[in-house]
Amino acid sequence: MLTHHPNNRVGVNRITRAAAGCSPDLFGRTNGREGVGAAGGHRHAPVIHPNDGGRSQLGASTRSTAASRLVRIARQAVVLMAALAVPTFVTAATPNPPAWTTPTAPYHLVGPIWYVGTQGLAAYLVKTRDGAILLDATMAENVPAVMRNIRATGVPLHRVKLLLVSHAHFDHAAGDAAMVRATRAAVVAGAGDVAALESGIPPGETSYGVIRFPPVSVARAVRNGDSVTLGGTTLTAIATPGHTPGCTSWTMRVVDHGHPLRVIFPCSVSVAGNRLIGNRRYPTIVADLRASIARLAREPAEVVLPFHPEQADVHARAAEHRLIAPSLLPTLMRTASEDFERELTRQRKETR
Repeated sequence: MLTHHPNNRVGVNRITRAAAGCSPDLFGRTNGREGVGAAGGHRHAPVIHPNDGGRSQLGASTRSTAASRLVRIARQAVVLMAALAVPTFVTAATPNPPAWTTPTAPYHLVGPIWYVGTQGLAAYLVKTRDGAILLDATMAENVPAVMRNIRATGVPLHRVKLLLVSHAHFDHAAGDAAMVRATRAAVVAGAGDVAALESGIPPGETSYGVIRFPPVSVARAVRNGDSVTLGGTTLTAIATPGHTPGCTSWTMRVVDHGHPLRVIFPCSVSVAGNRLIGNRRYPTIVADLRASIARLAREPAEVVLPFHPEQADVHARAAEHRLIAPSLLPTLMRTASEDFERELTRQRKETR
C-alpha cells in the first residue's frame, strides 16, 4: 500500500507493525518499530498520494467528462510510477514512534558518559581529555538535536573525534553522514557492516524490504576484541552479529563516585523483521543471533546502556539512580533468547 508521509518531508513508505522492529522489548520481543521508514533513514522511493493535487488547477473544467477521464489516467500513471519505484511490497502503514524524534535534554549517566540522544533513540557521548567519542548519531532528522545536546554538555562539535556505529540500520546510522560533516569525526564500525554503511543499503533480507540511508565513509573497521582509545579512555568492541552482520557492542570501564564499573553498550539482538529462513544475503543469521545472545548473557556488566533506551529503562533508572544493575544483562538475554526461538519457529512453519 502506498502511503503519504504525514509531514511530507521525504515521503517514505511505512512498514507493517508485524514485519518491522529493531526496537524490541528487552532486546528480543519485537514491537514493530525498527525498520520503519523515516526522514533520512532506510528509504523506499518517494511516494505520492494518489488523491492529492490537480483539482485546483483544473478548476471548473474537471466537471467535464473528458477532463475527468484525463485526471483518472494521470492519477493512475502517478500511482504506477510510484509503485514501480518501490523495491518491495509494503502491506500496511504505521508511523515511527514519536519518541524517536522527541528531543530530550542531555544528562549525565556514569563516569564520563552522557546521554545526548532523543527520548527513544540513544546517542551516548564519552568525554575524554582529548575530545569526545559519540556512540550513534541516530536518525538524520535528529542530528540538530543531538548536536545541541553535545554542545550543552560543554563539548564543542569539533571536539567530537570518533563516531562509533552500533549497526547499519537507518534509526542508528542515517544521521552519520551529517554528523561527520559537522564534526569531522572518524567513523568506526563493525567490519561486517562497512559495505552497508558506505553504500547506504542495509544488509540482509527482511520482511519489510530495503530502506536506504545516507552513506558514510568508515575510517576503521573493527572486529571482536579490537579497541579504540582517545584521551586515555578505551572502549573495546564485542562482535555481536545477527541483527546485522557487523552489529557491534562496546564495553568500557569507568569510575563513578569512587566505584569502578564495567559499562556495556549492547547492540540489538532482536530479529526485528529479519528473514531467518532462506536469507541469501545473510545465510548465517540464525547461528549468529544465537551465539550473540549467548555471548552477551555471559558478559559481566554493572551498567547496561542499549541504543533503544527503553530496553533497559535507561531514563528512569538514571533519574532514580538505579543504573547499577549487575543482573540486568543476563535477564534481558534470557528474554531475547526466548523471543528469538519463538520467532524462528514461526518462520519455519510459514515456509513449510
